Amino acid sequence: MNVKINVLMLLILSFVTACQSENAATTVTEVVDGDTIRIEKDGQEESVRLLLVDTPETNHPSLPVQPFGKEASAFAEKRLEGEEIKLEYDGPKRDKYDRLLAYIWIDDSLFNEELLEKGLARYAYEYDPPYEYSERLKEAERKARQEDRGVWSRQGYVTEEGFQADARASFKDRDCSDFDSQVEAQRFFEEEGGPEQDPHQLDGNDQDGVVCESL
Repeated sequence: MNVKINVLMLLILSFVTACQSENAATTVTEVVDGDTIRIEKDGQEESVRLLLVDTPETNHPSLPVQPFGKEASAFAEKRLEGEEIKLEYDGPKRDKYDRLLAYIWIDDSLFNEELLEKGLARYAYEYDPPYEYSERLKEAERKARQEDRGVWSRQGYVTEEGFQADARASFKDRDCSDFDSQVEAQRFFEEEGGPEQDPHQLDGNDQDGVVCESL
C-alpha cells in the first residue's frame, strides 16, 4: 500500500514539476522578426513562432521586405527584446521547422493580440483548432481592419495566403481631412514608412517630417 502511495506521489510531483517548467518565465534573447523570437530555455536557445499570427516578411530568402514588416519587427524588439516573458502552448507544441509554437505573455498582456490590434499582423495558421484565444484574436484583427490600421490600410495587401509580395500593392489614398487630429495623422504617416516613403504625400512641400500641421 505504501509503495502505491509513494508511486502516486512521485507521479503527481512529476506532473506538477512539468507544469511549472512549461509555464516558467524565460528571457527573449533575440527578435528575429515580428512573429518569431529566440529565447533561453533550460540552458538552450530555442526559436519560438507566435501562434495564430503572421507578420509581413523582412528576412525571407525569396521575398523582398514587405510593407509593415519593419514596423512589426521594430515593435517586437521594443516590446520583447531582453524582457522576461511566459509561453503558453495550445495545440501542437512545435512546427515542421522545430520551432516552439506559443502565445507570448508579457506584463499580463497577450503579445500576439497586440500585433493584431496595431494592424501589424494578420490572423493565420490554425494548425490544430479549436484554439483557446482564436475568437479573441480574430476580434482584434477585425477592429484593426475596420479602422484601416497598418496592413489593412492597403487595399488587397492582405490575402488568404499572406501578403502581396509586391510592395507596390494598391492602397486607399489618404489626405489630412481623413484624420481627426494631427497626432492621428502623424502616427499613420510613421506607420506608412515615414518621410522615406510617404505614399500619401502627407508631408507637404516642406518635407520636415511633421504632417497635417493645420489640424
